[in-house]
Amino acid sequence: MRTQSSATTASPIAVTAPGDLRGLGTVQAGLGVIAFSLTFPATAWGLESFGPWSLVAVRGVLAALVAGGCLLALRVRLPARRHLAGLAVVAAGVVLGFPMLTTLALETSTTAHAAVVVGLLPLTTAVFSALRTGARPSRRFWLAAVAGAAAVIAFTLTQSGGALTTADGYLFAALLVCAAGYTEGGRLARVMPGWQVIGWALVLCLPLGVPAAAVALAYEPVHLTGHGVAGLLWVALGSQFLGLVVWYRGMAAIGIPRASQLQLAQPLLTLVWSALLLGEHFTVAAPLTAVAVLVCIAVTQRS
Repeated sequence: MRTQSSATTASPIAVTAPGDLRGLGTVQAGLGVIAFSLTFPATAWGLESFGPWSLVAVRGVLAALVAGGCLLALRVRLPARRHLAGLAVVAAGVVLGFPMLTTLALETSTTAHAAVVVGLLPLTTAVFSALRTGARPSRRFWLAAVAGAAAVIAFTLTQSGGALTTADGYLFAALLVCAAGYTEGGRLARVMPGWQVIGWALVLCLPLGVPAAAVALAYEPVHLTGHGVAGLLWVALGSQFLGLVVWYRGMAAIGIPRASQLQLAQPLLTLVWSALLLGEHFTVAAPLTAVAVLVCIAVTQRS
């Protein structure tokens, strides 16, 4: 592979496709949302067979091997040196930080609870993006962002008896690191295809992931079950790589605003999966809070 030159073939995401292609793009973006909504239930399944550190490490290694194989097969040039710092932020936030923190949280938290808290991620990403780009969003934007955060904090305090739990701490930390990774990834996606952004971020983590997986597997017991293996394969291949591939392709076809509207359904979909796949029972506060957060996200997008 050769080092990528300053000229790139990728263009900023825009809606320039004909009607049929936009329809296909909507389907692809929708498939990405479905893939992401299954992440927490699949993680819960994976924890039936693996310890949290083993699950995250093996997940990253498998996803990196698939991504690296795709990059090699398509003879993609190495990213330019000036993009390595940004890719490191994506790797730290999306590949390492978010999976690790949410997996630790799901050891003691239900997937329904985690889905509501992490439903705040689009708002958190919007705030990080505004700070990173120096943009000045409207007052309505900030009011909606604060209202969404307040709704989630009120929900977590109500569910935990008036105090934040360790799992809540992990989830809020996951919001911050993932928002940073998404923001930097969005910036890089303007100069290279989005799937290459996550692909190179995964490959960058491979030298750390392989020894980490070996150590974790040596110290954490492994009890293989059908659910455990299925959960591992989904979070590695479905959520970590393939879901992002179709998501970015969908965004390229229909544009960020329309794709983001589809993502509003993700927390509610996770609630459905947690009930169907895990048999979880949740109070009416969970869907109501999720809807409140979705309304706040919609307001920020229109602002």
